[in-house]
Amino acid sequence: MKDMRNNNYYGKNVFVTGASSGIGQACARMFASNGCKVTGVSRNTEESTENFSGGGSLTMRRLDVTDEEAVRKFVDDLPAVDIAVLCAGMGVAGPAETTPQDMTRKQMEVNYFGTINAAQPCLTRMREQRRGLLIVIGSIAGRVSIPMQSQYSASKYALEAFTDAVRMEMKQYGVKACIIEPGDTKTGFTAARETQETKGDADNYSRVLRQSVAKMAADEQNGRSPDSVAKVALALAGRRNPPARVPVGIDYKALMILLRILPDAAKEFILSKLYLPK
Repeated sequence: MKDMRNNNYYGKNVFVTGASSGIGQACARMFASNGCKVTGVSRNTEESTENFSGGGSLTMRRLDVTDEEAVRKFVDDLPAVDIAVLCAGMGVAGPAETTPQDMTRKQMEVNYFGTINAAQPCLTRMREQRRGLLIVIGSIAGRVSIPMQSQYSASKYALEAFTDAVRMEMKQYGVKACIIEPGDTKTGFTAARETQETKGDADNYSRVLRQSVAKMAADEQNGRSPDSVAKVALALAGRRNPPARVPVGIDYKALMILLRILPDAAKEFILSKLYLPK
């Protein structure tokens, strides 16, 4: 594991959302094991503090990122916020035509508004101290919309736009912002995905949705470790001018280059072959 204690341009105080499992947990522990004072939050977690060799620590606290007022108060009360890694998220699967509004609203409430709730007070702290790094955990699905995951893809597309604007607005204050784009990653996200139950007029989607979600689940469970994403986050903290966005893994970097030059019809053909069984 790379030691960043002498190669961190932003500071040792790190705030991580979604830190009780998956990518968030991996990021929290990665920074703590590299000498940072990490405060991790999650809606459901045991509150505790763990000390690491080299002076790092991880303090876990209970916090729901969809509670704007509670998140703002929590961040305002932190001693300092030098780096924020915003990982909290969940997934919804269902046909674009029939996904219920309550599922869609929950998807956006957690992935988009939950991220904004945490980002805004962190950015205020960073602007005031005239330095800081905001890292948003997006997804390859934020660049390439996935069939039967239109709402999830939309939430991640929104984070791409938000992070781009933050990067431009905060540049004059010495605050950097970037988005990490994981592909298939083996975490508890797969089991926690909420899938629409199709019935009535939506019965024609049932088989396709079932097979599409099964393909996604298999790909995720055969995917990279969440540590691969945490290592990218750690490396970004060592860069004075981090890139705007970072796909995780050489294969996804190559895919993003390829998809930039392919016509839309070709992209849709490939994605349909992968996720829309006949």
